[in-house]
Order: sequence, then C-alpha cells, then structure tokens
Amino acid sequence: MKFTSILDFIFLMYFVVHIPVAIFIDSQAIFPKWIYPGVVVDLMDWYCREFKDPMMVESPAWFKSFICCEVLFQLPFFFVAVYAFLKGVNRCPWIQRPMLIYAAHTATTTICITFHLFLNDFSTSKYPGPTSVNERLKLFAIYSPFLLIPLVLLVNFAFRKFPKEKLKQR
Repeated sequence: MKFTSILDFIFLMYFVVHIPVAIFIDSQAIFPKWIYPGVVVDLMDWYCREFKDPMMVESPAWFKSFICCEVLFQLPFFFVAVYAFLKGVNRCPWIQRPMLIYAAHTATTTICITFHLFLNDFSTSKYPGPTSVNERLKLFAIYSPFLLIPLVLLVNFAFRKFPKEKLKQR
C-alpha cells in the first residue's frame, strides 16, 4: 500500500466509506425497508428527521434514477477504486478513465441534488423538508463530500501523470 499523496489516502477513505453508505443508506431510496436490518432503518429515520432530507423520505423519480446508477454502476466501481488505491494508483494507469467517468457522473448528479435542495420550496411537501437557510446548509454539509471529493478526483485524474507502460518486445 503506497500513497503518492495525502489526496490518494483521502480518496481511498472516501471509497471505503462510500461502500456501506451506498449499500445500507442510499439504496433505501429504491428498495423496500424490510430487506434492511432494523438498526439501519432506524438510522435512516433519525437522519431524515434530524436533517429534513426530502430526497430520502419522498424520493422523486429522477433521484431514484441517480440511486439506481449508484447501486448498479458506482458501487461495483468503489471496490475497483479501493483495489487501485491499495495497490498504488500510479501503478494502475487503467484506472484513469473509469475514475474520470465516475467523478464526472457523481459530481453532475450531486450538483442536481444540491440545487434541488437549495432552490425547491418544500413548504407544501408531504414530509418536512428544509425551509430555512440554516436547514439547507446543514443538509448541504451532508451532501458536500459527495460533490467536492468527486470534483477534486476529476481534476486530479484529468491532470495526473501516470508512468508510461513499456511495450513488451517479442
């Protein structure tokens, strides 16, 4: 396990943490509650009450499509990314393109979510959503790592110089 920078370690931790978050938390927006352990459902209920996250309580169809992409495409990639960072990402030049695709996709979808959280009027919603600036900022603080880290990943991997692979002579 060799890290070329503190950023690589942060990226590794991001993917390691994101695996259980995707499996036990985010996926609750698309799967029935009965498939989850009670403690995880209770954690989600507490989170939704505490942070007034309307996306997880009354998920719009477009948000569910983002979660489907996370479960079907991103979650398997998290394991690949963890492998690459543990091996030493500079020894895995093949990870650059998938990382760019992941980072661009995640940043784009999270921008849509955060704009919705900041600009939507939740006063008429069936479930309480954020109404004050402070409530919206509190909720943004939860979503912000899933926007900021992919943006840094995108820039980092767009300009990262990988060692050239030597062609094998026959």
